[in-house]
Amino acid sequence: MGKMTEKPRYNVISMRISAQEREYLNEIVEHSNMSISDIMREAMRSFIGMHDQPESKGQQ
Repeated sequence: MGKMTEKPRYNVISMRISAQEREYLNEIVEHSNMSISDIMREAMRSFIGMHDQPESKGQQ
């Protein structure tokens, strides 16, 4: 049986990736010692953070 967590996650998302993308993902897993799920969560948080910032077009 899986480990019990305080905040269980019930939503499952699947996606198709190319063989090259899978190789990249495997390298990240090996170098980071993170699970694929944790890597995807971190990527999602990074993406959201990037888009929460006001755009600085024309401002320097």
